[in-house]
Amino acid sequence: MSNGIVIKITGTLLLLFLSLIEGYPADTTGYFAKIMFYNVENLFDIYDDTTTDDDEFLPGGIRRWTYSRYSRKISSLYKTISAAGEWTPPAIVAFCEIENRRVLEDLVYGTNLSKYNYNIVHQDSPDTRGIDVCLIYRKDIADIVTCRYMVLMDTADNPVATRSVLYSKFLVSGDTIHLFINHWPSRRGGVLTGESRRIQIAGMIREMADSIASSADSDAKIIVMGDFNAIPGDQEINMITGKYDSGISLINLSESFARGTGTYRYRGTWEMIDQVIVSDAVLNDGYGVYTKPELLKPFRADFLLKRDPVYPGLSPFSTWSGYRYQGGFSDHLPVVLELLVR
Repeated sequence: MSNGIVIKITGTLLLLFLSLIEGYPADTTGYFAKIMFYNVENLFDIYDDTTTDDDEFLPGGIRRWTYSRYSRKISSLYKTISAAGEWTPPAIVAFCEIENRRVLEDLVYGTNLSKYNYNIVHQDSPDTRGIDVCLIYRKDIADIVTCRYMVLMDTADNPVATRSVLYSKFLVSGDTIHLFINHWPSRRGGVLTGESRRIQIAGMIREMADSIASSADSDAKIIVMGDFNAIPGDQEINMITGKYDSGISLINLSESFARGTGTYRYRGTWEMIDQVIVSDAVLNDGYGVYTKPELLKPFRADFLLKRDPVYPGLSPFSTWSGYRYQGGFSDHLPVVLELLVR
C-alpha cells in the first residue's frame, strides 16, 4: 500500500512539475485554448515613417519616445500576454493600435514568446496615424486557411482613412473558426463622432457574416471582437447582433457584464467598449470548439491597474496620461475568451 501511495504522490508532483516547466494545464477537462484581444495604446517604434503621422512618437517628438521606453512597452506587453494565458500564452492574440510589422516582430521574436512558435498576420491600414489591427497565432494550435483586410470605401470607391477590419479563417482542432478583428473610429469629441463610419463598418461585417452563413451553413462559427468605441446596446453594435435572413444569430457576450465593469474608464466610469460577439454555433454546437458566456472576461491583473488620481477607484495603468509618460501598460484592459473542445 505504501508503494501505491508513493506512486500516486509522485504522479501528482510530476504533473505539477510539467505544468510549471511546459505550460501544461493542471486540469485539461474540456479546456482547449484562449483567444485574447488587446488595445495596446500606441505601440509605435522610434523610427520615422514618412507615409504616416507618427512624428510625436519619435525620440525628438513631443512624447520623447525613446528606445528605452519602447523596450519597456514591449516587455510590458509580453508580461500581460503571458499572465493572461496563465498556464500557456493564448492560441490567438489580436491587437489594435500597432504601428507596423516591426513592432510585432520585436514582441514575438524578441521576448520569451519566441518559444511558442507564433506567426504574424499584419497589413498596413489606411489610417492616417498608421495604427493597425493585426494578430498573432500559435502554429501548434491553429492553422490559418485564409485572411484578408476589409477596407471601408467611400461613395467614390476610395479607401476611407480609418482602420481596416481583419478577417481570418482558422482551423482549430479540426473545426473552422471565422474571426473578425476590429478597431472602430473613435468617439473622441462626443459619442456621435464617427458614428456614421461605425455604422458602415457594422453593416460591412454583418453582410460578410451572412455571406459566410449562406455559402457554408447557418451553423458557421463566427467570432467578432475588438475595440468598437461603442458599448453593448448602441445602434452600431445592434446592427451586428440578432438573427437575419441568413439564419445565423450573432450574440454579444459582453452584454452580460454588470454595470461598472469594463475595459476602459472614462471620467471615472467603466465602459465595455472592447467586446466579443459570437454566432450561436459557438455556444450551442454539439461538437468541436465552443465556449460559454461566462468564459469571456476582462483581464484585470493588479499590475494593469492604478489608483485614479482624479476619480475614486482604479483605472487602467496606461503608458500615457495625456502627454505625460507614466510607464504603464495600456489605457485599455484586454479581454480573454476561453475555448473548450468536445
